Amino acid sequence: MENKISFNDNQNVNKLERYGVAITRYGLAIVLIWIGILKFTSFEAAGISPLVQNNPLLSWLSPTLGINGMSRFLGIVEIGAGLLICTRPVMPKVSAYGSFIATAIFIITLTLLFSTPGIIQAGYSFPFISPMPGQFILKDIVLLGASVYTAGEALCRENE
Repeated sequence: MENKISFNDNQNVNKLERYGVAITRYGLAIVLIWIGILKFTSFEAAGISPLVQNNPLLSWLSPTLGINGMSRFLGIVEIGAGLLICTRPVMPKVSAYGSFIATAIFIITLTLLFSTPGIIQAGYSFPFISPMPGQFILKDIVLLGASVYTAGEALCRENE
């Protein structure tokens, strides 16, 4: 007997959608928590320092908190957002707040594309962005979309 998945069957489509939503939500949370934990290492602090120092929205952090303090502060925000996003099954509105925080994180991160030296690959012009930091930052467009989506989905659940 052949076992086929039919995408014309609403039950299968709904299941696929639920899996996609869960992977998006908890994948976003894992990325935020994992990257946030790394912010407590001197390696990560040194790595993000040049990015932060050249950004008009974040450049005040290093002189105020020091490089390690700045990195830890960002880590706390990222971990907090990730943990809040995980509350979706029991507190959808709280989860939406986590997604809004993540949205802000990724909007601010994307401003690094305009303020960080070395975004365009040396010897080339737009659209040739460098692997680091250009392509490294560009992926945050998808994470921004996931943040906005999970905020909206959680708020829809809250309003049911």
